[in-house]
Amino acid sequence: MNGIVLAALRLRQMTGLGAVLMALWFGGTVAPTPAQAQNPFAAAVEVNDTIVTNYEINQRMLFLQVLNAQGDLRQQAVEALINERLQLDAALAVGAEAAPEAIEAGLSEFAARANVGPEQFLQQMAQQGIAPETIRDFVANGITWRNVVRARFGPRVEITDEDVERALELGTVLGGGIEIALAEIIIPVTPDNQATLETELGRLGRDLAGDVDRFSEAARRFSAAPTREAGGVTGWRALRELPEGLRDLFMSMSYGQVTAPVPLGGGQAYALFQFRGQREVTSPRLPVTSIDYVTIAIPGGRSVEALAEAARLDAAVDVCNDFYGVVPGGFTFHSVPPGQVPEDIAMAIRTLDNHEMSTSVTRNNGTVLLAVMLCDRVTAEPDDGIDSIREQLFGEQLQRLAANYLEQLRAEARIAYVN
Repeated sequence: MNGIVLAALRLRQMTGLGAVLMALWFGGTVAPTPAQAQNPFAAAVEVNDTIVTNYEINQRMLFLQVLNAQGDLRQQAVEALINERLQLDAALAVGAEAAPEAIEAGLSEFAARANVGPEQFLQQMAQQGIAPETIRDFVANGITWRNVVRARFGPRVEITDEDVERALELGTVLGGGIEIALAEIIIPVTPDNQATLETELGRLGRDLAGDVDRFSEAARRFSAAPTREAGGVTGWRALRELPEGLRDLFMSMSYGQVTAPVPLGGGQAYALFQFRGQREVTSPRLPVTSIDYVTIAIPGGRSVEALAEAARLDAAVDVCNDFYGVVPGGFTFHSVPPGQVPEDIAMAIRTLDNHEMSTSVTRNNGTVLLAVMLCDRVTAEPDDGIDSIREQLFGEQLQRLAANYLEQLRAEARIAYVN
């Protein structure tokens, strides 16, 4: 069972909150005492026979900050934790709790998005004040709910050939047919700016919010990305091609809104993104199964000499395979699923055509320039593409059923806010 839930239940027994629960159960209202308000482990919300503590809410808020969530973080944290209590109850009823090995695999997958291992990821989160148990519980809850949904609804969902054909005709598959336009300012972290970069970018983003002309002017002056020449404008890109952690953020933005500083590549760079538009597309495409690209580490960061060397290499090759003759052994070839491309590299290559190079990525606190050339976006073969579309439609149907089920659980639950 969820470790924080167990701790909270034990604490409830130890601290004499039974009277509070009984009063609320019979419809009474009990104001929190000063001791409860100050105690981080006091109940903030009661969900059926379990509680959500102030500590859990504060921890989830810190985690949401790390994930660059926008809006009322406390309300988001409270609602998510309430949902997770109900989801866990549903899992316990059918024996669908996440297995320990599944939790560890999920943690490793989550950490890989930040281009680090699970232990390093937990250490980085601890530096932000987030306990390892908070991360593990977050991962476990997600796996547990997926287990519940698949066990409850999986056998009832059938995707027919007609469903696939209709989705292809309507262009409603492959990321929902959504494309978004952004403008960006990307600044690599260097020894000179690492202490102040995030704060200064945050101030700049607040100053530029709502003003597309000034944002583009700032991009031309400060951004290290190739898009600086176009005022930071990235053009229209499929939402599904963007890093997973940023999709929900962009979908919640309005025209001209600017994000808080977004760490890329495990903190190797920071970015500001300004939302420039969203549109539906009707021409379906087969899903991208892997991204092939080359990286070349060039000492000197974004110095004139390092950039000149990158330009020389770019001019010396026509396609990625040419690197075998130009710098044998001096480059690394990568072929990975889109979700496993490090965020800063994913953002750099999303605007590139095949065999174009980006020089916006750095490593080692800005002391190494990582030249990145896109080789190919490999798409599924037609048969595999149909299977992928079928799988996506299956997942979307499960999501709809899961959302309805969660609404039912909330409607039937006893939810009481203590303080």
